[in-house]
Amino acid sequence: MDSFWGNIFRQREKEEEGIRYILRRIPVFKGLNRKELAAVERILYRREYKSGEIIFHQGDPAAGMYIIEKGKVQVVFEPTQQVIAELHDGDFFGELALLDDSPRSATVIARMDCKMLGFFQSDLLDLIERTPRLGVKIVMRLLTVIGERLKKSNEQVQALQIKLYNLKQKRQNIAGSGS
Repeated sequence: MDSFWGNIFRQREKEEEGIRYILRRIPVFKGLNRKELAAVERILYRREYKSGEIIFHQGDPAAGMYIIEKGKVQVVFEPTQQVIAELHDGDFFGELALLDDSPRSATVIARMDCKMLGFFQSDLLDLIERTPRLGVKIVMRLLTVIGERLKKSNEQVQALQIKLYNLKQKRQNIAGSGS
């Protein structure tokens, strides 16, 4: 009889440890201790999505970030249907929604059955109120992640500007040599 109950509790511990393992790998939660990770885990929402199901549409109101526990999603820019990114187990997206109420900038679609964890702005604000030190740690890490992504985006824009400049120069040289 003891082994039966022991197995049930061990299974729950493995589940919790699995979520904490995922959280530890996400930059927003990096450096949090076991107790802090447990506090975050308590406010996460679990949701499953079927392959082909839309998680959110571009233009939808933003409420929070998503963590892929298991599965694969595509981030799609709607006007062109261009796939911006494919994300899978342990990846996260939508983190800007923890700080900003701007509409979603892309559509996210499950490309296989997914188990997701949701971390929402209202819960972060509540956490900040209840445990300011932990809330500030998370917000500071969140700002670091967003800053890194902004730097990467700036580099990509600069690279595109250089390509555009070079194409214009090439076009002018061709036009100039043709006269």
